[in-house]
Amino acid sequence: MPLSDTRRAELEALCRKFRIDVLTALHEAQSGHPGGSLSVCEILTVIYFEKARLDSSDPGWADRDRIVLSKGHAAPMLYRILAEKGYFPLEEMKTLRKIDSLLQGHPSMHTPGVDISSGPLGVAFGAAQGMAIAKKLDGSNARVYAILGDGETEEGAVWEVAMSAVKFKLDNLTAVLDLNGVQLDGKTEDIMPLGDVPAKWRAFGWNVIECDGHDVGALSDAFDMAAAHKNRPTMIIAKTVKGKGVSFMEGNYAWHGKAVSDEDFTCAIGELGGECDA
Repeated sequence: MPLSDTRRAELEALCRKFRIDVLTALHEAQSGHPGGSLSVCEILTVIYFEKARLDSSDPGWADRDRIVLSKGHAAPMLYRILAEKGYFPLEEMKTLRKIDSLLQGHPSMHTPGVDISSGPLGVAFGAAQGMAIAKKLDGSNARVYAILGDGETEEGAVWEVAMSAVKFKLDNLTAVLDLNGVQLDGKTEDIMPLGDVPAKWRAFGWNVIECDGHDVGALSDAFDMAAAHKNRPTMIIAKTVKGKGVSFMEGNYAWHGKAVSDEDFTCAIGELGGECDA
């Protein structure tokens, strides 16, 4: 069902709040990954607040949907959303990337709400496929959501999953490609051109849906279409902007992983609040 105007506005307001809080946590930590965290904001927000069946009071609920952040460097946004869902207190965000914190630089299964540790690119996508197979074997109607980065798809392991998920007819697996065109040290087009991304996934046999990855309504519709599709996994190709919401971070690979200085923080928060003169 399409999002109502009211619900769309609510989700957009959440995303604005999440961006501010994630940048605040990264500024406090003086390390981390701003760019990819900001680009994946709407994708994770729609999954967690509109689509996934979860219970924060029972994180180990056997029939819950599984969410795999394969692009693990975007962990700060995942953590902020998990806090909003009640998996741990929001105050934990102040401990991001500190020793003994629940919130390490990449997702860890020690963190409530995290279904698989991730970080080495491509690996967690295979784990998502395993979860989807297990749910099929169990006769469960639980779904598995996997979020990948576009630079991540340069990894061969990703394409092993692309082949085998089709073989096993994993229509309970919905993957989302955060297609922002930028990776750690440059543009994907310069480092390892991805070519016709939709055509590649279709050639492997996936159901492919393309949408604006910052439009919560378009994302919600895409997830609904994926859930309705039978006998094949779905890849949602979500066109996004690295560093979305902060002008000097947008599309700039330097902000893949970079400490947020006091000056940059002040300006970024000002932009997100509509009060920055820079």
